Order: sequence, then structure tokens, then C-alpha cells
Amino acid sequence: MPARLTRTEVAAGAGVSQRLAERIWRALGFPTLADDAVAFSEADVAALERVRKMLDRGLLDEPTAIRMARALGQTTARLAQWQAEIIIGHLLPAEGEPSDEDLERVVATARELLPDFEQLLVHVWRAQLAAAGTRLLALADLRPEAALGRVSLAVGFADLVAFTRRARELDERELAELVEGFEARAADIVAAHGARLVKTLGDEVLFTAPTPAGAAAIALDLAGTAELRIGLAYGPVVPMMGDVYGTTVNLAARLTAVARPGTIVVDSGMAEGLTEAPAGEPGFEVRPMRRRSLRGLGTVRPHLLRRSSS
Repeated sequence: MPARLTRTEVAAGAGVSQRLAERIWRALGFPTLADDAVAFSEADVAALERVRKMLDRGLLDEPTAIRMARALGQTTARLAQWQAEIIIGHLLPAEGEPSDEDLERVVATARELLPDFEQLLVHVWRAQLAAAGTRLLALADLRPEAALGRVSLAVGFADLVAFTRRARELDERELAELVEGFEARAADIVAAHGARLVKTLGDEVLFTAPTPAGAAAIALDLAGTAELRIGLAYGPVVPMMGDVYGTTVNLAARLTAVARPGTIVVDSGMAEGLTEAPAGEPGFEVRPMRRRSLRGLGTVRPHLLRRSSS
């Protein structure tokens, strides 16, 4: 739809206050425009009106609506940027300046793909929402503390060794291929084990699993070469804004720094959980290492994780 409305007109058309409209647009990641800037369409009115109806029906309160808008804005901004980079990288020549014909082809292809991508986005979001709800409800059922926003999970960090040095040795395309290949492989392995990839940080990924055995299986599948070092910890975490926080997360990160290339280092909680794994679980071998003093965490006893030879 063409832009023909100002932000004041959008708020009035949706039946919400100017203050609420501004808060929602900012939470979605869009700048606050001048009162007379014509930058909105009837679709923006309809979207804001949906928010008003949810508030009127008592399904959400205003702080929750703002948090939901922020989650939507941050996630879709990254998704849109990522998809645009993929499409443009696929259609534009690798070398030299793109021609006008190249740019026209990108725009035409994007227009043609948009309807199918829109339908796919809604389908995948519904499936992911159902999966997330199932995980959280299962945790709340099994562990009463989950209802208080605190759950026990296995947390893992996998880190590309010597990434800074390798980044200096590679050109831009080779570096992009290295990072994307690492993230794709990690995402596939985590998903195959029914766990969750929380976030990627270029040379590092953070994942969680409900059990120590699940996280250990992921780590062993990931650690196929000396390019990675992995740290795992098991204990209480605080899930928030799609991320996880707490001492357990910090401990897993510190153990990653302790690990040598091609090895997996775990905390005592992981070691105990793997030792007590029920019959039928894959075999794991944990070997105590010397005590280490970790910044902000005191002295801990790490363990080296390997696949059992028996």
C-alpha cells in the first residue's frame, strides 16, 4: 500500500493514543518521524488497530504488548537483513559493480518471491511457537521452579579456534563462507538432537538442551575437528528475551576458554548428570581435570568429556 498518512493520522485511525503509537513503533525498531511526515499506509492503521483490540479485550496489557512488539521488531529486522543479503548475494555478480539490469533483476525477483516467503514465514513461526510453548510447558510440568522463570538446563558454547588470525588470512567471501558454514553445521546438529540454538556470534554458538546427555551428544557431534573448543555446564538459568542468563551460562562460557582445540570441557553438574544417565543413553566418559580459578566464578573442578570407548 502507498504511504499517504502521517503518524498522527495513523494513531487516530487506529483509535490509540499518540503516545502508545510512538512506543509501539519504537519497540518495532522504527524511528520517530516528524508529525507532518507522510510515511504510513492503511496497513499500518490495521496493524495498530489489531494491537488496540488485543488491549481492549484484556488479552495483553500495555507493557506486555510493548515487549511483544520489541521481540517482533528485533527478530524480523535480523531476518529481513539476512534474507536480503542472501538474495542479493545470489543474484549480483561476485566481482565488479552491479549493472542497472542486475539491480532490476534483484527487485523483480524479490517481488516475485515475497508472497511465498510471507506464507512460509507465518507457517514456520506457528510451528516454532508451538515447539517453544511445548518446551516451556514440559519444563514447568517437570520442574516447579520453571513457573518462577528459573529452569535447569544444559548450556553449551562452541567456539571457532583462532578465529581472529584466520579472519586476517581470508578475504571477505572466504570469511563469510567460514562463518556461515560453521553456523549452518551447528544449527543442523542442534536441531537433529531436539535442542535449541539460542544465538550465533560469528565465531561462537550458544545452545541449550534439557538434559546433560542431550548437550553432550551435541558437543561430541560438533567436535569432529580441532577447529572447535566447547564448554558445557548444567544448572539453573533464567530464560529472557529469547536468550538465557545466569551463572550457568557464564560458567559454560568460561569453560570454553579453558578448553583446548578439539576438546570438550564440562562442569561438575554436567559430569554428575552424565554419570547418572539412565540405561540406554549413549556412553560418555568424563575425566576430572585440575582445579581452575575462573574469573567471577571462583575455583571450579572442570572435567574433560569424551565418547565412551566401550
